[in-house]
Amino acid sequence: MLWKTGLIFLCWGLTSGELQDRQSGTPAAPARTTLDFGLVPSGVYDTVAYYEPGAIGILFNMMHAFLYVVQPNPFPEDLVIRVAKDKFGAIQSEYQKVIYYELGFVVCAALGLLFTVLLPLVGLLFCLCRCCDNCGGEMHQRQRKNADCLRGLLTTLLLTTTFIITAGVLCAYAANQNLSSQLKSMRRLVKSNLKDLHTFANQTPAQIDYLISKYDTVKQHVLHDLENVGVILGGRIHEELGKDVQPALNGVLSMTGTMRDTKDALENVSLSLETLQEGTVKLQANLSLVRGSLSNALNDPVCTHPQSFEICHNIRSTLPKLEIAANYSSLTDVTNQLDKVNEVLKTDLGQIVEKGFASFNDTPNLVTDQTRNIVEGVKVLLDDVGSNVTTFTKLFPVHSTLTNFTKMISHTHSQIEDIYPQVDQMDFYRWICCITLCCMVVLILTFNFLGLLCGILGFDRHATPTTRGCVSNTGGNLLMAGVGFSFLFSWVLMGVITALFLAGGNLEKLVCEPFQTRQLFKVLDTPNLANSAWKNFIPGYLYNDPELDLTAYSLYSNCKDNRGIYSALHLDKVFNISAFFNTSVYSKDVSRKFEGMKVDLRGIILLESEGKQNLISFTETGINEIDFAAYLEEVNKGVTRIDLVDFASRLDAQADQLSKGTLQTSLKGHANTIRQIHIQQVIPLEKSMSTLNQSIRLLERTSSDLPVRVRDVLAAVDAAQYLISHNATFVINQETEKYKQTIIGYFKQYIDWIRTSLALEVATCKPLSNIVDTAEILGCSFLLDSMNTFWFGLGCSTLFLLPSIILSVKLAKFYRRMDTEDVYDDSSVSGTWHFTL
Repeated sequence: MLWKTGLIFLCWGLTSGELQDRQSGTPAAPARTTLDFGLVPSGVYDTVAYYEPGAIGILFNMMHAFLYVVQPNPFPEDLVIRVAKDKFGAIQSEYQKVIYYELGFVVCAALGLLFTVLLPLVGLLFCLCRCCDNCGGEMHQRQRKNADCLRGLLTTLLLTTTFIITAGVLCAYAANQNLSSQLKSMRRLVKSNLKDLHTFANQTPAQIDYLISKYDTVKQHVLHDLENVGVILGGRIHEELGKDVQPALNGVLSMTGTMRDTKDALENVSLSLETLQEGTVKLQANLSLVRGSLSNALNDPVCTHPQSFEICHNIRSTLPKLEIAANYSSLTDVTNQLDKVNEVLKTDLGQIVEKGFASFNDTPNLVTDQTRNIVEGVKVLLDDVGSNVTTFTKLFPVHSTLTNFTKMISHTHSQIEDIYPQVDQMDFYRWICCITLCCMVVLILTFNFLGLLCGILGFDRHATPTTRGCVSNTGGNLLMAGVGFSFLFSWVLMGVITALFLAGGNLEKLVCEPFQTRQLFKVLDTPNLANSAWKNFIPGYLYNDPELDLTAYSLYSNCKDNRGIYSALHLDKVFNISAFFNTSVYSKDVSRKFEGMKVDLRGIILLESEGKQNLISFTETGINEIDFAAYLEEVNKGVTRIDLVDFASRLDAQADQLSKGTLQTSLKGHANTIRQIHIQQVIPLEKSMSTLNQSIRLLERTSSDLPVRVRDVLAAVDAAQYLISHNATFVINQETEKYKQTIIGYFKQYIDWIRTSLALEVATCKPLSNIVDTAEILGCSFLLDSMNTFWFGLGCSTLFLLPSIILSVKLAKFYRRMDTEDVYDDSSVSGTWHFTL
């Protein structure tokens, strides 16, 4: 009972770690961070519960094949269960099924008993018969023509039979030696199993302490999140509200850029318009001078000549186009609008927006200040949980219990060591008995081999039966001696073999094979088997709760997989850690701490009234009153009605067609003058026109949707401000719940880790399954396989003693010296045989 008590206290100690973890976890949002609790320290178990028989495994397989031939029926699970439940009383009512299952063993046992009983009687009758000169006892051998062939056949058969007997006795001897050698290995296995139990008992307290110590990991993560509540919780609130606030403020910020762009555009329009008005006046004057000068030049007499008339006429026809195209003096200026925009820009809207951003970005600091008392309360709760965990682990004497368990193991080990001399002595007696049985067969084999050797070597085919040599006669006598010892020993051998066969064969079929196929566990796990009132005997015995779903097979399988003893023995059903350290209790405590959390964001002002008024004023600057069509119409006309560069080039070409003279020189001079006017006046005016065009178009685009844009921006700002001031409670509560569940999630991770560690890593019960496997190796592989192989080999030898007796008796006639022989008298007329004494 000491191991049972120790096991229960051990599991209470294991559960103490899990109790802490259940307090703090409620199924909710997953933890923000996956905690790393490291690896639970584990011991190394030395026992390798596996047996490889080696070369003798061939003999084991032959023996198993023979047993399968004798008993091919499957394991009688239902019959065994019925017999076990009725305390073997069912054998009387189910004897037919028992006999059917045991039919092979019954037949073989009957034959063995028949052999044991009849062979001594046959031997006695055989001796009496030979004393009466019958059954080959008469020292006379009849002459036959095929005597040599018959002798050779008998010799071959006896030699073959003797070799078979030899193989059988060698098989029995090998099995006997294997059993003795394996018993020496038994000590190593037993010592290894006990060492593993020591490891199990020694490492478990360290594992429990490790589980408890990892509460600090949870505590550190919780403290980190509490100390950074502003960054974490405030950041989440800021991020969630920022989905509405950021676009609204960015919209206002974009309007500041629009204001600056509008001012720049108005300034460009004003400057460009002034430049164009002044430039076009000067350009018109210069073009008028050039046009008048060209007209005077064309009055030259050369133009009256027929070949020059047409050229002069063409030049004179293009002179009216040499003037400006656009009239900018009719366009109204934008000075009024520019003044209003400059007035609007006196208010720094960008700075006002930055204040809104700064106010909104201060949310984490607001959360930190307003949750300071709640955070301190949760920190106190953390310390209380830690003290509860430490206090609970001290309630159960795990260390003292495991110390007693270790002492029990040491005491058991010493008792086993004390038994070893007795085991060795018993094994020595067993070995002597088995060797004695083998020696009986070896003695018979010795007579057979010596008899065959002497008979074969001493036989002289020219000698008559009465004149055979001493060596040949000795061979025959040795064969007859072997026959005599065969009659003396064979029945004893068969009796022992039959007993070993019945015991070993049934144990192999009813215990070892079902264990390997796991059918034996099905029998053990049969409800109401050990006790009619118990469904499962293991929990009924350990916990007095037979309804608990704990079977021998599940316990063995879990331990075989090296799972923790907590899960293998289903200790969660007996020691309900979840109920004792319910995580909902701690989640409720944390929830109560956070219930008082109030984060007031009404102090956040996204956009001051001055900023709003500034936006409204911007829509009233009158840029929509500008006559954009008139501007664009004049800009699209160009600077001059004709391209001056092209005009100058054609003028040069036409001058080249004239004869050299004053007119040609004058025309070329005017062409260069026009080019200079284009470079000095037209090109700057074109640049101003391009600037004016771009600025007017920008102002047109801006004015087209300016009121709508400003209205939308103000609406978005008002909506965001209303969200912060009135509807932020929902967001705050939502993010607070997520933050709370993150805190609780750390506890839940700790609990899940402890639960997993208890199930898989803490106090792994591999030594328990190793003990069962070791018992199977010792009982089945070491003992039964060797014992069964012993009777299998010895039985084979004993069976072949029967043909050996018959062959030896017949062959001895050819080797022994006869007293009389058949002689054929050639002088006899009748041709009759005469016996010579």
